[in-house]
Amino acid sequence: MNNLMKKLLENSTTKYASVLSQSPLFNEKDLISTDVPIINVAFSGSLDGGLTSGLTLFAGPSKSFKSLLSLVCVRAYFKKYKDSVCVLYDTEGGMTPEYLKSQGVDPTRVIHIPIEHLEMLKFDIVKQLKGLDRGDKVIFVIDSIGNTASLKELDDAENEKTVADMQRAKSLKSLTRMITPSLVNKDIPCIAICHTYQEMTLYPRQIISGGTGLIYSANQAFIIGKSQEKDGTEITGYKFTINIEKSRFVREKSKLPFSVSFNDGINKYSGLLDLALESGHVIKPKNGWYAKVDRSTGEIEGKNYREDDTNNKEFWLSVLSDLTFSEFVKNKYKLAVTSIQDLTGED
Repeated sequence: MNNLMKKLLENSTTKYASVLSQSPLFNEKDLISTDVPIINVAFSGSLDGGLTSGLTLFAGPSKSFKSLLSLVCVRAYFKKYKDSVCVLYDTEGGMTPEYLKSQGVDPTRVIHIPIEHLEMLKFDIVKQLKGLDRGDKVIFVIDSIGNTASLKELDDAENEKTVADMQRAKSLKSLTRMITPSLVNKDIPCIAICHTYQEMTLYPRQIISGGTGLIYSANQAFIIGKSQEKDGTEITGYKFTINIEKSRFVREKSKLPFSVSFNDGINKYSGLLDLALESGHVIKPKNGWYAKVDRSTGEIEGKNYREDDTNNKEFWLSVLSDLTFSEFVKNKYKLAVTSIQDLTGED
């Protein structure tokens, strides 16, 4: 390090000033892998990646697995850090102790903070973040930010005013603008549950409600789609699709499916079969049957499987441990790091 750099670092008044190549903000970033590989891909573009610090948005219509998906992340965080804590900002009253237990989340490690309006949320979370240091293992969940009224809305209702609240989007933008630097600098993840609405155009699409402030501040924003899974005419569960609306790590507009059944819950190996077929690690020797392929030799395994029989560790262990499959997934979904092209053609 030259003398000028030393002088600039010594004169800096900020806590996290450092040489970029040695910055803990980039070189010591936490990574929380979940039990579901396809969800790790959505977060990072890698099967063994996961959730990182900063703001993450789960958005979608009602009953589209948003809250459950946040609990998948909390469970993974608790599993990695035995002394970690979740701060749950609750506006809907749906996160009961029984509900958390059913998803493998210990409610005794969750601080429940009921929220009545956005300003209450802003004042509390800013104060909480100010009191934390880098290395404190805390994960924040806001369920939901999309259903939180502003203080002005409540005041207007009390005074029997019917005018629309034009300040709510500004309040949300102010909130995310305040918390995002602390989340990143202190390596703390925050998951916010959002709502969506249908765009009024010729070809409508789902839009995350709440204005642009949420999208601008988020590391990643997922819109969750849902369709039914049936056995004959009986509904047995749902197939969800994570649509990558924004990501700093994964190619936007990617679609990642996973399944949840009423009897067995989330299918840990959801979405992998189509990827393995595309990569050549699995083939369909005949209609309705699947077989694994040893990519190093091209040899086809003698045993054939029905689709239901592929949803287990025994089937996927050899595929997931194959580095060529991991590389295929990264190449398909992960944002590439490329250099700026010299338009003049000169070195």
